Amino acid sequence: MKILIPTAKELNLQANTVPTKCLSETSQAVLDSLATYTKQDLAELYGISFERAEEEYQRIQALKQQKAEAYPALDLFDGLMYRNIKRQGLSPLEKDYLEQHLLITSSLYGVIPAYSAISPHRLDFMMKVKVAGKSLKQHWKVMFDAAVEGEEVLLSLLSSEFETVFSKAVRKKMITFKFLEDRGGQLKIHSTISKKARGQFLTALLENQIDDLATIGQLSFAGFHFREDLSSEKEYVFAKKG
Repeated sequence: MKILIPTAKELNLQANTVPTKCLSETSQAVLDSLATYTKQDLAELYGISFERAEEEYQRIQALKQQKAEAYPALDLFDGLMYRNIKRQGLSPLEKDYLEQHLLITSSLYGVIPAYSAISPHRLDFMMKVKVAGKSLKQHWKVMFDAAVEGEEVLLSLLSSEFETVFSKAVRKKMITFKFLEDRGGQLKIHSTISKKARGQFLTALLENQIDDLATIGQLSFAGFHFREDLSSEKEYVFAKKG
């Protein structure tokens, strides 16, 4: 069983650094393309201020020169989902669970284990970067599929942006999740609640050492309970009171 999560824009640069690793050829091709962008190009590409683009430019140059600091991927990203994942005070069993089951999907590094060494970057699959004439999704599709080849159970906590990098054949195997909140008798989806819930759900998986589908429906976490009546074979629904 593998659990798939996306990267995040927010970064925790206070995390402990680790030794850097050489980029794969697929990652290097993306970096080479990014390195052709000027600071102004990056500001337009990312839709950010020139000052923030200058910071990103320096990160890209540091990667290009193999001088960029590296961090464990799970500790580097610090978006709302990540802040709701248990990452500190892990037992040996819990850390082993993350190492064995968790994969992080990145537009620069591909599909990587939870604690892979990566350097800070802002790139995601919404960016219109071309690599040898291909979009980022086209560039990574074969490698993304290969990373989960042979896996029978894929739990997707991905946004559609990351999920659609995988081929249709792989996406058909994925179990997706919906997290709802009951507000005045109406079940609603809220972006902030969903992001938090993804992290809380992953925490429940690792704390309970879940490694099969049969026991997922027995989980309760952060006020969420499984709703079998709203779920299907490929989509599991959890809901909580607002």
